[in-house]
Amino acid sequence: MVGAVLITGRDWLWPAAAIVALALGLAVWSYRHASATPGVRAFCAILKLLGVLLLAACLIEPHWTAQRARPGANLFVVLADNSQGMSIKDRGASLSRADALRGLVTGESSSWLAKLEENFQVRRYLFDSRLQSTRDFSELSWDGRSTALGTALHDIAERYHGQPLAGILILTDGNATDMPDGRFDPSAVPPVFPVVIGKDEASKDVSLERVAVTQTAFEDAPISIQADVGSGGYSGQTLVAQLFDASGRKIDEQSHQAPAEGELLPFRFQPKPEKSGVAFYQVRVSAAGELGQFDQPATSTEATLVNNSRVVAVDRGKGPYRILYVSGRPTWQFKFLNRALAEDDQVQVVGLIRIAKREPKFDFRGRPGESSNPLFRGFGNQSPDEVERYDQPVLIRLNTRDSIELAGGFPKNEEDLFGYHAVVVDHLEADFFTRDQMTLLQQFVSQRGGGFLMLGGTESFHEGDYDRTPIGEMLPVYLDHAPANATAMDVRFALTAEGWLEPWTRLRNNEADERARLEAMPSFNVINRVRAVKPGASTLATVHDAQGNNYPALIVQRFGNGRSGALVIGDLWRWGFHDEVLHRDMDKAWRQMFRWLVSDVPNRVNFQVEPKPGDPNQAVSLQVRVREKNFKPMDNASVTLTVKTVLHGAHAPGGAASSALETSTNSVRIKAEPSSSEPGLYEATYIPRDTGGYLAEAAVTDTAGAELGRVQAAWTADPAAEEFRSLKPNRALMEQIAAKTGGSVVSASKLDDFAANLPNRHAPVTEEWSSPLWHHAWVFLLALACFVSEWGLRRSKGLT
Repeated sequence: MVGAVLITGRDWLWPAAAIVALALGLAVWSYRHASATPGVRAFCAILKLLGVLLLAACLIEPHWTAQRARPGANLFVVLADNSQGMSIKDRGASLSRADALRGLVTGESSSWLAKLEENFQVRRYLFDSRLQSTRDFSELSWDGRSTALGTALHDIAERYHGQPLAGILILTDGNATDMPDGRFDPSAVPPVFPVVIGKDEASKDVSLERVAVTQTAFEDAPISIQADVGSGGYSGQTLVAQLFDASGRKIDEQSHQAPAEGELLPFRFQPKPEKSGVAFYQVRVSAAGELGQFDQPATSTEATLVNNSRVVAVDRGKGPYRILYVSGRPTWQFKFLNRALAEDDQVQVVGLIRIAKREPKFDFRGRPGESSNPLFRGFGNQSPDEVERYDQPVLIRLNTRDSIELAGGFPKNEEDLFGYHAVVVDHLEADFFTRDQMTLLQQFVSQRGGGFLMLGGTESFHEGDYDRTPIGEMLPVYLDHAPANATAMDVRFALTAEGWLEPWTRLRNNEADERARLEAMPSFNVINRVRAVKPGASTLATVHDAQGNNYPALIVQRFGNGRSGALVIGDLWRWGFHDEVLHRDMDKAWRQMFRWLVSDVPNRVNFQVEPKPGDPNQAVSLQVRVREKNFKPMDNASVTLTVKTVLHGAHAPGGAASSALETSTNSVRIKAEPSSSEPGLYEATYIPRDTGGYLAEAAVTDTAGAELGRVQAAWTADPAAEEFRSLKPNRALMEQIAAKTGGSVVSASKLDDFAANLPNRHAPVTEEWSSPLWHHAWVFLLALACFVSEWGLRRSKGLT
């Protein structure tokens, strides 16, 4: 705190001034004729005058006054890190960070605590994932799963809100797990004084810094797991990364040379799950010559094995996804794509195919007075009302769920249409649909979030009069003023730059093989030419003729909540008509295209797991969204969650012993409650207790008790991985927190000085104190030094 000088002996001010003036006069008179240089004479006079000034100043009784913390009136918190990250032993250190901390708070080096208690009410706390009060730090065990540093500081600030809290001294390595972005909110937090424990030199260790999972709905590399590995003390050695499935079976192993310290080494795995739904994998890394340490942890030379493995969850979804295929006539196209999709147990194609138009091109001559179509005579005991009439199109239904589905033709209401995930239209003119059905189909895409794809043909796009219709509005191409379609164009297929970036348009896993595949494709003859591609749409493929003219062939875009696509080639079936290899390519292309069409389409019941940002316990919000048949939010559903764990032995107490994943038989049932912020949303919070993978199943029923669906979701919790992500003390974060709160970083060796000087810093409750300057020996010693120096200088120069 800033002090000031206060004069109390003002009555002696003039006598003191007279003494100083007299001394000044005598000094000038005595040195005026002295036999010395002017500089020596002046310096001697100044020394004598300074000594007189110091003695004269004592007559006016000057006091040094300042503010200081009132003894016993202020609180001060000492916060010790109890997380397992403190068990690290730094390279070259004889003690672990935990042992060093214990010595500061309980050993001979803890005298600073007694000094603090002379002036403050000291409160002691431990923190890891939670805050815990302690009397003497004897409860320190360093078994906490995470370091919730930011949460602990804010909890203390809230706990002592309105009380005279002078500051917080925190002993930690600074590796906080609740501030992933490194940002700290200093609001309402008192001054923080961090004591950073640990050396900045990297420990000998191999660690999984990050594990990212990328998955697609397509056949080539459906899952990509990238593990970024950091290492210290292994430069130039070989590092090994292994991938295990849930049974502990090793799927893949890769080896690379360790990079320089501070750099990350990426490993990339591409497993293919044998079945749909949820799957768990474990990634494990180590030096090539130290793989045995996982079975015998005591032989490990690493700082810790906890950060060597990570469990990841993959959810490929579970169908079937139902696609309504509507065609104006039987085609080779449907024959081939139906066979291709029959191999995909996640996609089900329901066909609605017209075999005769509403106005027949020839006269069916039936019996006199017969109004029904004689083509259907004799098919069972059908009543006249059940038989197709002359003025109705003749439709056949394929792969329907029951006899009722599509019995009335194309759906006419939301409940019937919204049960599908996508709609495909092929060789069908706009007049097939009523205006209401076209509007309903547009709402199916924009509101329900479904997929829509129009295939090329002689009655599609411009030729089908879709311009200025609700269906034409959601297509990614302009249909007005389209050029005349050429039915014998002899064009070749090619991917665009955007198409090369889309995994579902590629059929090979490398560029050379993909280019060879494209060259082997046959030419096509039927193309529905369009005027232009709409802004925001993506052209993924084109066709070109012998003259070098390019035409868009495969165009997609987002439309509302869903997506729409246009494949303008009308005879794609030629691709695999004569060659078995090309036929397999065509089948795969159909499967991948239809998987893309339904990959993001929501179901009536959707389940998401949202992590709570910055939560030290890695709590998650389990969110279930429930919709009516028309996909409006359902607010009166009942949602029950069942959570099971998949545990990994590596993080169990006692060390890392096994690579197998063990499914727990324990399960927890939770009732999800309706959200107050979003209709149709049901939420529950789950706090994981163990490290590993978690599988949750949501069962949804309506008010009558009928089950609407069951869905699953998976996630992983690994507080230890976050705790040991970095083994170097986070000194930068501690400096940032100290600067933002008005504190400062304190060296462990300076704790005694800190405790002694802390009362002189700003505190909520202070008192004024003063000290007479003449009571300090240094004042008289300084005056005596001036007189002795002046006398010595005169003697050395021979002055009298």
